[in-house]
Order: sequence, then structure tokens, then C-alpha cells
Amino acid sequence: MKIRKIAVASASGLAILTALALSGCGVQQQTASGATASGGAAPAACTGTSDDAAKAPTSLTLALVPSGDAAKLVETVKPLEEALTSRLGIPVKGVITQDYQAAVEAIGSNQAQIGMLPSLQMSQACDKYGAVPALQTQRNGKSSYAAQFFTNDPKKYCADTPVKGANGMLYCNGTEKGTGPAGLDSITKIKGATVSLLQAASPAGYIFPVAAMKKAGLDVDKDIKTVQVTANDASVLAVYNGDAEVGTSYWDARSVVQKDTPDVGEKVVVFALTDEIPNDGASISSKLSKTWQNKIADAMKDYAGTPEGVKALTAIYQITGLVDADPKSLKKTQDAAASIGLG
Repeated sequence: MKIRKIAVASASGLAILTALALSGCGVQQQTASGATASGGAAPAACTGTSDDAAKAPTSLTLALVPSGDAAKLVETVKPLEEALTSRLGIPVKGVITQDYQAAVEAIGSNQAQIGMLPSLQMSQACDKYGAVPALQTQRNGKSSYAAQFFTNDPKKYCADTPVKGANGMLYCNGTEKGTGPAGLDSITKIKGATVSLLQAASPAGYIFPVAAMKKAGLDVDKDIKTVQVTANDASVLAVYNGDAEVGTSYWDARSVVQKDTPDVGEKVVVFALTDEIPNDGASISSKLSKTWQNKIADAMKDYAGTPEGVKALTAIYQITGLVDADPKSLKKTQDAAASIGLG
């Protein structure tokens, strides 16, 4: 697979947590059925552990990964920091991690006690470090979403005339409602095209789209040329600017760049949706007591249930609610990753 990289510029001076080289800790986790696993074998559905002998924390760090402009995320996370600080009675500070795996390692090394993570990394943080998959996000009442394929050449990929969705942007092949799967018959037309993909850890930007392409008979190492991008908005812009013919992201990441590129919904058309992906959410460190794990989860849910919380969380990750996580649902992403050879 030929790969070109397009980076997203981030503001100078940002504190970035990078992945740490950590050895395994031999931590034990409980599966959803109550069985215990140790070492390298991944539990069927990890629910995490706690340390009830741990002292009460005097501060907490929240790890986040940019889905768009990192500089904007630094600003938009401030209301969440303030709300959690007020509700928990100790300082809560957000940090921006380099990537998804760095956020997992930050939790494992206790550099961060809370992580806003995609579904795959929630499971990984649990399997590797016992972090509790505590909460899942909701968007418009849903705890799952589809990854989308979009193009600047709708004549090639659309079997019907593109239509405007509720957001005014163009869709074809039945993708306008945002519920997958849809339009996957068009995937075979990607053969030979240049495709913008996110890092392999991204469920919407890589795992589910690549799994869909593999199911359609495409070999991503031979049948496409890849432009590797660092965020969902960069994938949209790669197609908008003509650096790629097809791109992938969560539905509908075009809204992130619409303010700066008002015609993106006309120049970039969504033509296919993958199977539904479990929503991202919040994982909480196993190095905290169960009491504090519950306090953090309850504080986050409480804030998400207020108008100001919805506004703040929408600005961060387009989140409209938080609910208790379903570890069995999260495993769907692990299964999709395994289907394309990712551990």
C-alpha cells in the first residue's frame, strides 16, 4: 500500500502526551461473565478493575485525542474541566494526546485517570491496564454510528442522483439518514483510486472502512493508493482539495469543516456507510477506587444532562449525552479489527 501523509497543523505550545514504552503489568481483569483473565489472553468483554486501597486523588487528568483542530479542542474542553472540578471538588485538567494509543498508555501509566477514547481503545485500555469502560457517548439519541465513504466524483460512485440531507449537504445511495450499512455495493468502484484513511487505530477512519473494502473483495495493499491523514476533518479536506478521490471518516465529519469551506457539502458527496460502530466514550483508570470511579462517571453523566453540558460536549466531540457503557457492544470494534489483521 503506497502511503502519503497529510498532517493537520496544531497550535504551537500545546502540551502533547506521547505514547510511553511500558512493559506489561500482569494486571488481571474481569470479563462481563465474571471470569478472570491474566497475561496476554484478551477477555471476551472486559469490564475493568479498581483499587479500593488507593488513596483519594488530589487531582485528575483527562486525556483527549483531537478529531479535528487540536487548538480548538484545547479551548472547547475548558468548560468540561471546570464542571468536573466543581462536581468532584478537586482540580481536573485536560491534556491533548498525540494519538489514540498515546491516550491508552497515558491511562496505563497513570499520567491520565480519565480517557475520552474510541470503542477499540476503550477495550484495549481495559484488556491491557484494567481501565473501566465506564461511559459511552450518545449523538442524537444513538450509542452507535456509521463510518462514511465520500468522494469528489459522485458520477462514478452514486447509483442515483445525490440529495440534500437535513444538514443541507449531499448524499447518495441511501446514506442521508446516517444509519449504516448503506451503499456498500459501490465499494468495488474504489479499486485503483486514491483513498484518504486515518491511522489504523481509528474505527471510523480505518477499521470499519477497510473491513468493508476487504469484504467487497478489495486488497487495500494492492488495489488502492492511500493518503494517510491525522484527523477526520483532514480526510474530508483531502477529498475536497483533490488529494484523494475517496475518503473515510465518521458520519458526518463534513460539518466540522463546513464553516471554513461552505461548499464542502456540494463538492464532497457521501456515497456509502459501513455497519454501525459502537460509540466512543470514557474510560477510567483501574488505579482508582470503585468509589472514585463511580464519582467520576456520575459527575460526567450529571454534566451531560444539563443544557450547558450538552453545549460543551457537542463542541468537544459532537456529544449530546452520556450513558453507561456496554462492554459487549464495544467488542464489535475488536472483532472488526481482528477481521483485517489488527490486534
